[in-house]
Amino acid sequence: MNNNKTLLALTLSACLASPLALAETPLIGLITKTNTNPFFVKMREGAEQKAKEMGVELRSFAGRYDGDNESQVQAIENLVAAGAKGILLTPSDTQAIVPAVEKARQAGVLVIALDTPLSPASAADATFATDNFAAGYYIGQWAKASLGDKAAEAKIAMLDLNASQVTVDVARDQGFLEGFGIDLGNPGLIGDENDPRIVGHEVTQGAEEGGRTAMEKLLQKDPAVNVVYTINEPAAAGAYEALKAVGRDKEVLIVSVDGGCPGVKNVAEGVIGATSMQFPLRMASLGVEAIVEYANSGKKPEPSPGLDFFDTGVELITDQAVEGLPSKTASEGLQQCWG
Repeated sequence: MNNNKTLLALTLSACLASPLALAETPLIGLITKTNTNPFFVKMREGAEQKAKEMGVELRSFAGRYDGDNESQVQAIENLVAAGAKGILLTPSDTQAIVPAVEKARQAGVLVIALDTPLSPASAADATFATDNFAAGYYIGQWAKASLGDKAAEAKIAMLDLNASQVTVDVARDQGFLEGFGIDLGNPGLIGDENDPRIVGHEVTQGAEEGGRTAMEKLLQKDPAVNVVYTINEPAAAGAYEALKAVGRDKEVLIVSVDGGCPGVKNVAEGVIGATSMQFPLRMASLGVEAIVEYANSGKKPEPSPGLDFFDTGVELITDQAVEGLPSKTASEGLQQCWG
């Protein structure tokens, strides 16, 4: 009797994992860095909406904290065992996750990196992300045009992410500098430029407190700073508080990248002059569509022309538009922001 029960359980398990069962309702996995960051919350919403619309099953996982590679590896293994057709992944550790991704791909699972490319990027089947260089470039152009002739004598504070020089950090930093008209050294490296307008680079960890501390350090180095680039909007909010403390909040242009609702509200309130908005919901939604296409036809997504990833779009948000640079107002931005 016990043997018969065991045989029945094994038979049912095999049926549930069969290609026929998967073909009826394809399984898609979403693995984000955390469950708490508003960016990833919106990403999950996009994936859930699109999965429901297309009649596929979505299972969502996340690290316990940003940098939790172990939980992401376990999620990949669970999804492969469950017969997933594809996995959407925002990697916490772009290198350490690669062996798990390779095993998934060898098992026939389509793996798409969202927002953050793997290292190397070719370790995933595709990457759906913001063009972070373009995001930086737009706010650099805006700052330069807003200053006009004064741009030639600007004093620029660069508030970056951390010392690791991750791809997103580098791309935004270098995009801003090129947009402002500054000659880059190695475009894959932060801090090797020799333009005297750059007061310095400081790290923020992408947090408000870090932005405040970094701004204080650069103001000590040169109190005449009049342009502040920030890796993201929390860092911009911190920089603004440091400037306000010394009575310079009305004299300095602050630019940033993200498009979160608090950041767009800061544009409306004049805290941030301009920000480049990215679209996490769109990333995930397009990712689900790509996996369904792969499940139906075997066709893998292709990168955008001239890029090595699929560009999910970026828009400049500002209430101080400049001629020749397309933008949307903060009011318009609040209709499509996240968080």
